[in-house]
Amino acid sequence: MSARLSTAIRIGEAAKAIFRKTQSFPSREFGEHADLSEREHVGVEPMLLALSMELALKAWIVFDHDDPRVVKSHNLMKLFDRLKPESQEKLDAEFQRSVVPYHPNGFYIDYSIRHILHQHQDAFTDWRYFHEAKKSMMFDQGAFEATLEMVLREFEKRYRIERVKPLWPS
Repeated sequence: MSARLSTAIRIGEAAKAIFRKTQSFPSREFGEHADLSEREHVGVEPMLLALSMELALKAWIVFDHDDPRVVKSHNLMKLFDRLKPESQEKLDAEFQRSVVPYHPNGFYIDYSIRHILHQHQDAFTDWRYFHEAKKSMMFDQGAFEATLEMVLREFEKRYRIERVKPLWPS
């Protein structure tokens, strides 16, 4: 296995683990008996989801460019722009197919993955310091989670892990 592939897989697995962890947080929906103290993770979810997307895009970059060195940026648009054009096109086509029907956005005629990444391009930094915010903080969590899940799913289609048994007894 090349260094590029094993590095990309490790980064992708870290992204997936962070995403799974955010899904274990208490529900965002407040019911009649909701315990408001369980909402103490406000700001943590967007930050972790953005970190997960950052890692997912970095895994794609490592895979695309056959280089195990990871880009040092948190900006989601800059990371997306580092992908090969065919990877960008593949992710946008899958975004159109699997995310847009369930998370439409009336502000854009041609809603694409670029819009969601641009909207949240600095989310990791912004939400890490949300208490210092000088601007309005918005996070479209449903659309972002669907996009992240799609990016992770599409990345996993790029490789296959097969267990191999040695031909000789050990």
